[in-house]
Amino acid sequence: MKHEDIWRALDTLAAENGLSASGLAKRAGLDPTTFNPSKRRMPDGRARWPSTESIAKVLDATGATMEAFTTLVSGARALASTAPPRGASRRVPLIGLAQAGGDGFFDDGGYPVGGGWDEVSLPEIADPNAYALEISGDSMEPVFRDGDLVIVSPAAPIRRGDRVVVRTAEGEVMAKQLARRSARRVELKSLNPAHPDYSFDLAAVTWIHRIIWASQ
Repeated sequence: MKHEDIWRALDTLAAENGLSASGLAKRAGLDPTTFNPSKRRMPDGRARWPSTESIAKVLDATGATMEAFTTLVSGARALASTAPPRGASRRVPLIGLAQAGGDGFFDDGGYPVGGGWDEVSLPEIADPNAYALEISGDSMEPVFRDGDLVIVSPAAPIRRGDRVVVRTAEGEVMAKQLARRSARRVELKSLNPAHPDYSFDLAAVTWIHRIIWASQ
C-alpha cells in the first residue's frame, strides 16, 4: 500500500459524494485543509499518511464501509455499491464517447440506433435501451478514467448530483455531473477541477441520460 493509494481513495470518495477534498474534510468534522495537497507532504518533502481517525470520520460521514474504502485503495474506480445486482449477462451496444457525437448513433429520442455500434457483455440491466460508452479523456477523473466503460440508461430518473451523459443540440456528447437543472438551464460539473464546468439553456440540450454503472 502506498501513500498515493490512500489519497486517491479519499479523492474518489469525495467525488462519489459530489465534494472536493476540502468539502469532504468539512463534512467529516475536520479542518477543511486536512486533505489539501499541501498537507499530503511533510515540510521535508516526505509523504504523509492521513490519520486513521480522519479516515474513520470520513467513513462515518459518508456512510461508506471500510471494505468499500479498501476497494478504492486497491484501485477501484468507484464504490462497489454503484454496480447493479448480480444476474445473467447481457450484450449492450458500445461506442467510444468521442464517437457518440457523430450522426447515426442515436435517434431523435436519444436511443441507440444504427449499425455502427460494437457490443459488450455486462451484468443484466433493466432498461432495454441501455448502452455502454468508453470514456475518453480525463475530465471525469478520479471517478472515471480514460478507457473505463460506463453503462448509460435513458430510462433512469435523474436528480442533482448524478453522473450523466449529455448531448447538446450542436452534437457534442460529454460525461459530467449534473449540478443543477431548472426549467430554463442545465448546469454541469466536471469532476476533474482542471476542466471547466458548463451551463446550457435547456433548449440547447438534446438529451440527458444517467450513468448507472461503471467498470472497475
